[in-house]
Amino acid sequence: MADEVELKLALAEDRQARFLRHPALKQALERRAATIDNIYYDTPDLALRRRGIALRLRRIGRDWLQTVKLAGTSAAGLSSRPEWETPYAGHFDFSAIDQTTVRDWLQRPKLLARIVPICETRFRRITWRFAAKPGAVLLTLDRGWIVANGRREAISELELELAGASVHSIFEIAGQFAQRVAVAPAVLSKAERGYRLFSDVAPTPFRAAVVPLSATMPPLAAFRHIALSCLEHLQQNHHGALCSDDPEYIHQMRVATRRLRAALRLFAPMLTESLVESLRQPLANLMEHLGRARDLDVLLDEIANPVLTALPDEPRLPALASDITNRRYAARVQALALLASPGYGLTLLSVLEALHAGDATGDGKTSLRDFATQRLGRLHRKLRRLAAAADPEQPASLHALRIAVKRLRYAMEFFAPLVPAKAFDRALRRLADAQETLGQLNDLTNAGTLLMECAGDDPRLREAVTLIGGWHGPRYASLQAGLSRQQRGLVRLRLPKLAAEAMP
Repeated sequence: MADEVELKLALAEDRQARFLRHPALKQALERRAATIDNIYYDTPDLALRRRGIALRLRRIGRDWLQTVKLAGTSAAGLSSRPEWETPYAGHFDFSAIDQTTVRDWLQRPKLLARIVPICETRFRRITWRFAAKPGAVLLTLDRGWIVANGRREAISELELELAGASVHSIFEIAGQFAQRVAVAPAVLSKAERGYRLFSDVAPTPFRAAVVPLSATMPPLAAFRHIALSCLEHLQQNHHGALCSDDPEYIHQMRVATRRLRAALRLFAPMLTESLVESLRQPLANLMEHLGRARDLDVLLDEIANPVLTALPDEPRLPALASDITNRRYAARVQALALLASPGYGLTLLSVLEALHAGDATGDGKTSLRDFATQRLGRLHRKLRRLAAAADPEQPASLHALRIAVKRLRYAMEFFAPLVPAKAFDRALRRLADAQETLGQLNDLTNAGTLLMECAGDDPRLREAVTLIGGWHGPRYASLQAGLSRQQRGLVRLRLPKLAAEAMP
C-alpha cells in the first residue's frame, strides 16, 4: 500500500495555452506525455462508493492497471489516501490489499458478480518532474473528457503529487504557476464527477457541513479540521458562482469566508499571531467583493422588488430599481473577475499552506472539550449582557447584539459533535431565530444608506427611496416588536454541557 498525497487544481480550458507557456516548466528535470483511459467500476446501487472505495482500471499504451483507493482525507483540493495498484490480467484481483476488512469485502462472490462500469475518462496527460529536496514533485496537466450515461464533461486540471518531497514543496511549485495563471484548488475528483454524471445529479449551492471532532483532540487539530471544512465549503461553490446566475453560490462563498474568520477569532488563544495574520489578510479582499455583491442582491430582491410588485403603477420606482440592477451587475462582475483571477487561487493556496504549516501557542495539554467550554462560556456571557442592554431604537446596539448572536451560533455549530443533539437543537434554534430577526432589521437599516447612494441627487429617485422606506415601515415595526421577546429569551439562554466524547 502507498499513500498518495496530491493537490488538485482546476484550470479553465482557455488558460491551458498560457499555462504551457509558463517559464517555470523549463525548470523541470524531465517531461513525458501519454494518453490515459480510465474505467471506474461499482455496483448499480453504488455499494463501493458508500464504503468509500474507488475501483479503477487504467490503460496506458497496451498495459492495464487495477487501482483501489480508499476515501482517506481530502480538504480544499489537498488529499491523502491509501491506494493499491496492481497489473490487471483480465479479472479483478484484490489479494494485494493489506487491509483485511477491505480485501474480504471486495472478494465476496455476490459483490463481484454485480460490479459494472460506471463512468469512463480519456485524457492526454503531460507530466513534469521537478526537483524538491529530498525528493521530487510531479506536476501533471490533464486534458480530455468524462462520460457516463451518455453525458459528457471536459477535463482540464493540474495535479501536483509528492514523490518523496515535503508538502511545502507542493505549495511552493503551485505558487509559481498561480502567480501568472488562474488556478484554484479543485475539490471534486474525476471519479466523483463521473459519479455525478452517472446519477444525473444537478449542481446546487453547497452549504456548511458538520465537522467530525473528538472531545479529547487538541484545539489546534480541531481548528485545522474546521478551517479546512470552511475552505471546502468555499470551493464547492466556486464553479457554480462562475458558471451560474444563481446568487446563492456567491452567498454561500461569503458564508464560508465568514465562518473561517469566525473560527480564527474563536481559536485565536491557541494560534500564533503570525498564523492568524497569514489567514486573515488574504481573506479581507475576498470578503469585501463577495459582501458588496451579496448586499446588492439583498437590496434588489428583498427590499426594492417587493415594493415594485406591490406598486406596479408607481412611476418613480423603476428608475431606482434600474440603478440598483446596474450596480448589482457591476458588483457581480467585479466579484467574478476576482474569483477567476490568479489572485484568488493564490489566496486559497496561501491559506491552505498556512493551515498545514501553522503552529499553536497552547501548552498541548488542553483538551478540545475544556477549550470549547471556556470559549462558549465567554461568548455566552457577552451575548446575555448585550441582549439585556440592546435598545430596539438604537441600531448600533442591535448590530452589536447581532454580531454576538452570530459568533455564538458559529461556535456552537463548530462544536456540535460535542453537544447532545436535542439540547443543541433547542439552543441553536433560538439563536437562529434571533439572528434572522436581527439580520432583517440590519438589512432594512443598511438599505436606507445604499438606496440613497443609488438615488444620488435626483429628487424623483429620492422620493422613490422614501416610498420604499414607508412601504417597509410596518415590517420593520413588526420585527422590532418581536425582538423584545427574543431578547428576553437570549438573556435566559442556557447552553448545554459538552459531552466527554463526541456525540453519535
